[in-house]
Amino acid sequence: MPQTPLYPVIRLNQGKDDALRRFHPWVFSGAIHSAAEGLQAGDTVTVTDYNGEILGTGFCESDSIAVKMLSFDNSKIDEKFFIDKLNRALDVRKRTGLVGNAHTNCFRLVHSEGDGLAGLIIDVYGHTAVVQAQTEGMALHLNEIVAALKLLPDLGLQAVYNKSAEAMHRMGKEDAVIEDGYLFGNQLNEVILENDCRYLPNWEEGQKTGFFLDQRENRELVRHFAQGKTVLNAFGYTGGFSVAALMGGASRAVTVDASKKAIAVAEANLELNGFSKEENPCYMADMKDYVTNMRQGAFDLIILDPPAFAKRHHDRHRGLGGYRFINAEAIKRVSKGGLIFTFSCSQAVDKATFQGIVTAAAIEAKRNVRIIDQLSQPADHPINIFHPEGAYLKGLVLMVE
Repeated sequence: MPQTPLYPVIRLNQGKDDALRRFHPWVFSGAIHSAAEGLQAGDTVTVTDYNGEILGTGFCESDSIAVKMLSFDNSKIDEKFFIDKLNRALDVRKRTGLVGNAHTNCFRLVHSEGDGLAGLIIDVYGHTAVVQAQTEGMALHLNEIVAALKLLPDLGLQAVYNKSAEAMHRMGKEDAVIEDGYLFGNQLNEVILENDCRYLPNWEEGQKTGFFLDQRENRELVRHFAQGKTVLNAFGYTGGFSVAALMGGASRAVTVDASKKAIAVAEANLELNGFSKEENPCYMADMKDYVTNMRQGAFDLIILDPPAFAKRHHDRHRGLGGYRFINAEAIKRVSKGGLIFTFSCSQAVDKATFQGIVTAAAIEAKRNVRIIDQLSQPADHPINIFHPEGAYLKGLVLMVE
């Protein structure tokens, strides 16, 4: 007996249901045959095939991705739904050793499509959770999400902060009306631990949710290689790689970032871990200018972790040029036998393309380069196997002769 849809229906064109049957969580506008009248961005909808068979439930969107799916059945999207999803996400973090860890008390609890909650990011910093809605649908369900968070065992949350306004605007939703602020509790002035390094996250004023949790394992790898080396942390933001390198025995770490606020936090993070900001200077500078004026051989280990040069596909050509330039200059100038950790967080740039750009940079630099490791995002940033677009962080460790 056919099910009765729980929500207004979006019906797909004939033959356009293959992606949903393969559990890909996006419905593009060109796949839609008809939609219930009066639908607005953020509305919950039931998606059917051309013949009316229910394929799943999701949130309406206002751009080319017309629906982001939350389930592939006739589900009710309520507090119970979010409690179930968050408990499943928490279980993954428990299994990967991130919950109750004496050396690390910050991790990503929900990673959008990777946890079956497209458009939602939740990061945990000690006793504070920072929630970032990236779709209108998630923004409209923040109350249910917070209620579900407060019921989670093992976290002991004392505050939940909404950091959605900038993210919504960054995703092209400039008309979305949403304000950042505490949805539960108050500011706790958390000092977080990551592999025994101490950091000051700034979710109220900082980028993303206040700290780049996705580089945790890569920072630890830098720490492993840093003994006795002079280190340049380019696009250093709040100095995470610098602290990790110094904890690993680096002789000196220089942090460069274009943001005055980020540099101030980087200096504070150095001092928090017992390192001198005078001996390990933090410079506010444009990285393009800094690297072109950098003395050859000044650094034994260079970290290139730029912001997304190509945030969307129409930025791709310009972004690839940016990656090539910065990598070529670093390869030219790193010391003989030196290491470069180079990254791209652009979803529009896939792994093969990024490696090709770094190869072109090495050709331009005219130095022999070996790839000694290939890096990605950690287990608390899982990739839904049906949504390969979720593999956004790509990294290479280069050894330069």
